[in-house]
Amino acid sequence: MNNKRRSLVKNNAFQSIVASLICIVLGLVLGFIVLLIIKPSGAVGGITALLRSYFKYQDAKHVLELFTQTMVKAVPLIMCSLSILFCYKVGLFNIGAAGQYCIGIGIAIYAAIAWKLPWWLCMLMALAGGAILGCIVGLLKAYRNVNEVISGIMLNWMSLYVVNIMLKTVKQPNISETRNIPFNSRIPSLGLDKLLGNKYASIAIPLVIVIAVGIYILLEKTRFGYELKATGFNKHAAKYAGMAEKRNIIVTLAIGGALAGLGAAMFYLTNFQHWETEAATVPAMGFNGIAAAFLGGLNPIGCIFSSFFIQHITEGGAYIDNMTYAPQMSDLIFAIIIYLCSFVLFIKSVMNRSMAKNEKKRAALAGIDSVPGTGAALVADPPSDQDASADEPETPPLSEDGKGGDE
Repeated sequence: MNNKRRSLVKNNAFQSIVASLICIVLGLVLGFIVLLIIKPSGAVGGITALLRSYFKYQDAKHVLELFTQTMVKAVPLIMCSLSILFCYKVGLFNIGAAGQYCIGIGIAIYAAIAWKLPWWLCMLMALAGGAILGCIVGLLKAYRNVNEVISGIMLNWMSLYVVNIMLKTVKQPNISETRNIPFNSRIPSLGLDKLLGNKYASIAIPLVIVIAVGIYILLEKTRFGYELKATGFNKHAAKYAGMAEKRNIIVTLAIGGALAGLGAAMFYLTNFQHWETEAATVPAMGFNGIAAAFLGGLNPIGCIFSSFFIQHITEGGAYIDNMTYAPQMSDLIFAIIIYLCSFVLFIKSVMNRSMAKNEKKRAALAGIDSVPGTGAALVADPPSDQDASADEPETPPLSEDGKGGDE
């Protein structure tokens, strides 16, 4: 029983779940303390409203509609978190996911409105746009050793301005919003809108789950994924082993960009939200993806749940009483939780060090030491010299000329 418990605690997925839950609880506790400091009488109600969100309604149909709406909004966040995760597994920090997401928005909307292309072609073009942007970062990293963080941030702002200029040609007269997406360019629902009670529900919801599973299989179960991760651990060792380290860097950032660009198309082609052509800031979705990736324990499946939770908390902020607290209070609590997401890996390392110390103590009490790198145990008291000499073969005496006596 103890062995099963120890193996469970050592399991990476279990550690990720525990570490994420600890970060969430700490974030909520700190948020509750902030509410107490500002106005103690409304603290319990405020934090409860944040967590309950739309579940406070009694109408099950209305709750399902809002729940589906949260899933629709979580789709691009999941894709951006997968983009961050994929690159991070290869030792790269794709902070340019925000720009890749932005360029995906621009291409998808422009292709749909200006060219009236079908939805699947709009999605492929958005995917290609994000991949090209990621490829630029990869080329600079691989051949000129330009830090991907610097080039990614610069391209974020360039992408924003390019998208604004491009979409101003397809906006409504005297309105700073893009027009509605044509019906043939919208992602089909295949009956999910009626099943989930929300007209914006589409095949993007099951598709993002399939993509997350595919990323997991690619990274963990394929030779290509092994080569990518090996390059991330040490690109010089990967090159010595015969791997194309430059190609792997470029391909990784291209795939990361493709995921972010595709996520933008999967959201904006539902016509749920319009793009403001006067936008002055890069979409926060790319940066929130960083928090979702780490809160999910850098696991593609964990990103699904962490992204939904972050979106749920965001929606719950609207239910905090604005007569008691400022409207920015929900953003503050959300920011605290997001900040603590960065401690997931730290908590996992603390858990591992604690378990290692406990194992050493148990081994010392049992009088054994484990051989490093193996599970074998050595006897603490070695055999005495007398016992050792008894087991040694008897050496034949030498004659005067130095030859064996038996000769």
